[in-house]
Amino acid sequence: MKNEETDRELRIGFLGLGVMGLPMVANIIKKTGKAVSGFDVSKERLKLFEEIGGDPVDNVEKIYKECDVIIQILPTHEIISNSVKEAVRFGKPGNIIIDMSSTAPHIILRLEEEVQRAGMFLLDSPVSGGNGKAASGSLAIMVGGNEAAFESVKHILEYMGEPVYTGSIGSGSVTKLVNNIIAGAYLAAIAEGYAFAAKAGIDLKTTFNATKLGFAGGPLYSDKVPKIIRRDYEPGARIAVHRKDILNAKAYAHALGIDLPVTDVTLRIMDWMKDNGYIDVDQAGMVKYFEEKMSVQVGEF
Repeated sequence: MKNEETDRELRIGFLGLGVMGLPMVANIIKKTGKAVSGFDVSKERLKLFEEIGGDPVDNVEKIYKECDVIIQILPTHEIISNSVKEAVRFGKPGNIIIDMSSTAPHIILRLEEEVQRAGMFLLDSPVSGGNGKAASGSLAIMVGGNEAAFESVKHILEYMGEPVYTGSIGSGSVTKLVNNIIAGAYLAAIAEGYAFAAKAGIDLKTTFNATKLGFAGGPLYSDKVPKIIRRDYEPGARIAVHRKDILNAKAYAHALGIDLPVTDVTLRIMDWMKDNGYIDVDQAGMVKYFEEKMSVQVGEF
C-alpha cells in the first residue's frame, strides 16, 4: 500500500525526461494524481511532460530549491555529477537525491561524500527493464544508500517498479553492473545462436517456439528473439546505454584487480557495433555482428 500521506508532504522533482524518464515520471503522476516538477534541456520533452500532467520548470534551480525528493535519470557522468553538485548547492538538509541513471560506483561514492556533508541523502538506484517496463511501471530498481532514506521514498519508487534495497551506497550501481554483465553475455549468445540457425538453414520462428520454454528461454529471450526474426532494431534498450554499463564494469573490475573474460567478448561486439554505425539500435541488433562474421542474413526481409 502506498504512503499517500507522505506523497502529500514530499515535493518531488524529476530531472531527465528522455525515453526512460518520461514514462517513469508518468507513472508517478498517474498513480498519485499529484503534480511533479520536471526539467529537461529539450523543450519538446518538457511539452510532452506537461501533456501528461507534469509541472515543467524552465530553470532547474527551482527543483533543487523547492523539492524534497529529487529524482534524476541522466545520460553522462558529467551531467549526473553536475546535477548532484547543484542539488547540494541549492537544496536543503534532509533532501533525498535519487540517482536512477547508470552511474559508475566510484562516481557515486565520490558524490556521496559531498551529499553527506550537506546533510542530505543520496540513493544510487539504477533500473533495468527498458522502455516497455518503464511504461508499465514494472522496472527492476536496485537501491543503495541510507536504509532509512530508502524506506521514506520506497513508495515513490514502487510507482515505477520493484525497488530492492541492496545495501550501502554504491551497492545499487554494482548490482546493476552484475545485471548487465550477465544480460550482455546472454544477448551476445542469443545473437550468435540465431545467426548460427540462419546459417544452418533452419526456420527461425520454429527455433524460437521450440526453445522458448527450455533453459535458453526467459523474459529477455522472449523480448529480443522476435525482434531479431523481424529485423526490428527500433530501440527499446539501446546498445549505447548497455555499452556504458559494460565499460563501467570493466573499470570497476580493474579497481578490484580482476579480469572479466566473457565481458571482454561482449564489449568487443559492442565496439564493433559502435564502429559500424549501429550503436543506437536495440540490443537485438547485435546480430549484425554475427551476420558479418558468418556471411549470413538473419530474419525476415
